[in-house]
Parts: sequence; C-alpha cells; structure tokens
Amino acid sequence: MSKPVSVQFLFDFGSPNAYMCHRVIPRIEARTGVRFEYVPILLGGLFKLTGNRSPAEAFAGIPNKRAYDKLEIARFVAKHGLDRYRPNPHWPVNTLQVMRGAVAAQKQGCFERYVEVVNVAMWEEGRNMEDPAVIVRTLDEAGLDGRRLYEGTQDPEVKSMLMANTQSAHERGAFGSPSFFVGQELFFGKDRLREVEEEIVRQSQSQSASA
Repeated sequence: MSKPVSVQFLFDFGSPNAYMCHRVIPRIEARTGVRFEYVPILLGGLFKLTGNRSPAEAFAGIPNKRAYDKLEIARFVAKHGLDRYRPNPHWPVNTLQVMRGAVAAQKQGCFERYVEVVNVAMWEEGRNMEDPAVIVRTLDEAGLDGRRLYEGTQDPEVKSMLMANTQSAHERGAFGSPSFFVGQELFFGKDRLREVEEEIVRQSQSQSASA
C-alpha cells in the first residue's frame, strides 16, 4: 500500500495570505483526500535568515504595486467567498507569542482549534494579537485555556521547536509565508494553490501507478 502524499503548509498568523490559504485548504483536502500538515514558523525569523522583507516594506515606495496587491486580495476574496476577511488595523503585528503558542498548542493537544481561533481573531475580528491580555482573553472566550497556552510560550522546548521549524524552512528553500511543500516540491503564495493541488494529484497518481 502506497504512503499518502506529504503536504506541508508553512504559516505565520501575521500573513493575511496565509489566513486566506487556511480558508481554502479544506476544499483542496476534500477534493484530493490528502490532509495538509500545518507547520508553524516565525516569519520575521525567516526574513532574517533569507534577507527577505515583507511586501509592505519592500514595495512601500511603489504605489502601483501596493494598489495591485490590494486588487489581487480583493479578487481572491471574491473568488473564494471569503466574506469574513478584514484587514487587521493593528498590522503589522509581532507574532512571536502567538506562533510559540501554536507550538504549545501542539504539545497540549488543541492545535487545530488554536489555529482557527487565532486566524479568526487576526483576520476577521481585527484583534491586537500582540497584546498578551488580548491573546489570553481571546483563547479563553473560545473555550481554550488561555493562561496555560500563553505560559507554554515560555517553555524552552516550544521556543526551540519554533526556531527549528523556521531554520528547516530556510534550509529547504522557503523565504516567506504561505509556503507549501508537496513532497519535496516548494510552492509559495496563495496564488499557487492551484499548482499545489495539481502536484498533489500528480504525486498521488504516480504513487498509485507504482504500487
């Protein structure tokens, strides 16, 4: 029996494009029967490792590029029916604590719920998810143990795991979020989701043929 295709989604809550991918991924999973593995990374750390910068910073002096990026987001939102998406008024947000929280949530067995709650808070409710009090309150309101999760961000193993994920992303060729690995094939950006799905299908068929 052949192994299922490995698909990893490298994400940071600070990326609105990663949020949009999070909303579209379940549809790809349903069509392909392949589950995506969510891998928390620290986007700021990856930028430092690669010398990359956020589009907001890199294209700050190019009004036409900034305008086009907004247009592209509007088109994507309309195409996929992401009516709940809202730009976060506190953005850019330092996501160190919520990304460590994602790793803590993996250890505490509430990762999927945590990812959904933080994404909603960031990109639907416009909360300041850099503020510790807001983080804890948001998690508590969603039925999670906010204090325990926030305290988990100080666990040395959690800190090391997030750093290791980020370092591994760099070593494998990633330079930003959202990034995807289908097997060893790297894809970057929400606009590559179609190619991601096509590669999943291609690898699945290849495995079936060789089984």
